[in-house]
Amino acid sequence: MNKDVMKRVIREIKECDVIVIGAGSGISTSAGLTYSGERFQKYFSDFINKYHFSDMYSAGFYPYETLEEFWAYWSRYIYYNRYIQAPKDTYYLLYQLIKDKDYFVLTTNVDHQFQKAGFDKKRLFYTQGDYGLWQCSKPCHQKTYDNEDIVKLMVSQQSHMKIPTSLIPYCPQCGLPMQMNLRSDETFVQDEGWYQAQLRYETFINKHQNHHIVYLELGVGNNTPVIIKYPFWYYTQNNKKASYICINNYDIDCPLEIRDQSLLIKEDIHEVLQKIGENL
Repeated sequence: MNKDVMKRVIREIKECDVIVIGAGSGISTSAGLTYSGERFQKYFSDFINKYHFSDMYSAGFYPYETLEEFWAYWSRYIYYNRYIQAPKDTYYLLYQLIKDKDYFVLTTNVDHQFQKAGFDKKRLFYTQGDYGLWQCSKPCHQKTYDNEDIVKLMVSQQSHMKIPTSLIPYCPQCGLPMQMNLRSDETFVQDEGWYQAQLRYETFINKHQNHHIVYLELGVGNNTPVIIKYPFWYYTQNNKKASYICINNYDIDCPLEIRDQSLLIKEDIHEVLQKIGENL
């Protein structure tokens, strides 16, 4: 990031009234929450040796023969991506930059790292679910369930890639197996908390749509651009006092209509946040 871009980023953050953060998987990758390579080998060597998996994500879709083995894999997956600190303090660096601003976070991430870093949970909208929640696999009702205690038991008590049968989670209403509260198909449960967060986000956007606002996009790819990327472009185009800042190792772009209002930074998010914090 050259000095001129740095100066513009710092000026926008200092002078803006409001910051809306749109975060995708790239920020968690930058924070060290990688799903392949050394980290995958460290926590899942037994599953890799048996099934020759290449990464955590694809292994989550494998048709395990038993629920005992399925939950042995998924409890570890949840634990190491939801209940422990990220290897790097990327989210904390971000929080230090915006904590004194009027902010809101829209994210497709499901790893809870924003709250771990100190972000106010009432200023967060997790659109795609949460590793920390389960739901009925049918689903027979629109409710989710915290899984922290049972996941930690599963991790501590599993043996030979299986959890005890007594720990398999079942729906308290219909008795079918529970599943992750992750948006992958039409069974995804949007519970009361989801709708409350959606309302808070929409209210925030409507309240500040004409203010001096920064739309800060971090690590958002092109898998689901309609959730963060396209709306940020639209909001920026319709507010001449708005700025669009995109930081990503890969996908950085914007329409010509907002080019003069945009700062596109193709670098590692963690390193950029460090530089901004050192110069802010």
